Amino acid sequence: MQKYQKAIKENVCAICVDSDENGNCTLTADETCAVIHYLPQIVDIIHNSGTDDIQIYKEKINETICSNCKTQENSGYCHLREDVNCSVERYFRFIVETIQNVDEGII
Repeated sequence: MQKYQKAIKENVCAICVDSDENGNCTLTADETCAVIHYLPQIVDIIHNSGTDDIQIYKEKINETICSNCKTQENSGYCHLREDVNCSVERYFRFIVETIQNVDEGII
């Protein structure tokens, strides 16, 4: 998992709106980065989906991660996702690409 975390920090955290000009996270100790928190599950979904279809990944993320996230309502509505304020939602394509690049040995 360390290789994925390192690659995510270099490729996703570096462009995140919650990072400073040097790519360091500015979230407080009371805040949690969803990308880092759910990274093992995201990697697992990408590895075990049996597809390269990003839409399938997104559906599986919604089924497994979002459905258990404290910000998603029982109805399925999530104000963070709706406002593109969820880091998993906002950087999803970059996350998938980074994981795939690690798997292919590109990074």
